[in-house]
Amino acid sequence: MAETATVQSGARPVPGSASVIVVFVCENSARAGRMPTSGKRFRPETPNFGWPFPVQEVVVPCAGRLQPEHFLKAFEGGAHAIAVVSCEEGNCHHHEGNKRCRRRIETVSSMLEEVGLGKGRLMLFHLPGSAVQDMALGSGAPAPASLDPMLGQKVAAVRDEFVARVSALAPSPLRTPGLSEDVPYQLEDEDDSE
Repeated sequence: MAETATVQSGARPVPGSASVIVVFVCENSARAGRMPTSGKRFRPETPNFGWPFPVQEVVVPCAGRLQPEHFLKAFEGGAHAIAVVSCEEGNCHHHEGNKRCRRRIETVSSMLEEVGLGKGRLMLFHLPGSAVQDMALGSGAPAPASLDPMLGQKVAAVRDEFVARVSALAPSPLRTPGLSEDVPYQLEDEDDSE
């Protein structure tokens, strides 16, 4: 998975702490259709969300490839909140990747609720996909004139909803100040047994 960190100028931290915010973005969401090719790999194109605070964006080939351990590892590493930006259902390059992602998020959210973190820390958002447009171009149909004219508003709506939901979250209990940085189960290098 490709990873890019995005921090906008003038960014302010999330209220309450120096929180880690992670956003997984499907590389096929919110982009114009293009002619499929077997010989060329296109660079991922993701929208500029204009985050008002530091966000670590992780670009993924398909949101359906995200596994529960990706989310759990991020929370274990101190993530305050995680969002996944996926293609709309019915317009996924990997047929049902966005549906698999939704089911996995529901499963992990229920686990987060059980352990006391709250299911609201893991969120799923949808932006227009490009599978239908790519398939049309591959079959010889005319190229779409441009991106969805409402795309900028849809991206801003995702950003605004995510910011509002993150701002309403209490600080993560996994990111308690004053905890030791030592590894709790560190093994000694020497063997005392005979």
